[in-house]
Amino acid sequence: MGEESNDLYVIPAKFRKIENLHILFWLVKDLCWCLLFKPLGIIMIFPTLLVAIWIAWRNRHIVAELTHNLAIALWIVANSMWMISEFYNIDEKVRPYCIIPFSLGILILLYYYLVYSPLQRKKVRTKVS
Repeated sequence: MGEESNDLYVIPAKFRKIENLHILFWLVKDLCWCLLFKPLGIIMIFPTLLVAIWIAWRNRHIVAELTHNLAIALWIVANSMWMISEFYNIDEKVRPYCIIPFSLGILILLYYYLVYSPLQRKKVRTKVS
């Protein structure tokens, strides 16, 4: 994973449009969940998750972006599992398994904030000294 810098993070307009579309997909998926539109809700999992994975891949060279986008993808997985389990009244059986992707996302972010970021700050301070 590449070193991070204090450079400005610029998002090309085309990429930003895809990120914004991702938000639309996610909102449609969750609205379908609220309205109990099972088929469309389940269909919307795929574009929502695929775009989340693509965003993570696209930002893989920026550790902060990669870790946060991986956590988002895992959140979508857990959220989708929960949605499907509620659609089919098996949430008591499936909900405990949702803890796995939610926890993996938290672990990734804990690694970033508690291990990676402090090490990077220490490297920067060492270089400056």
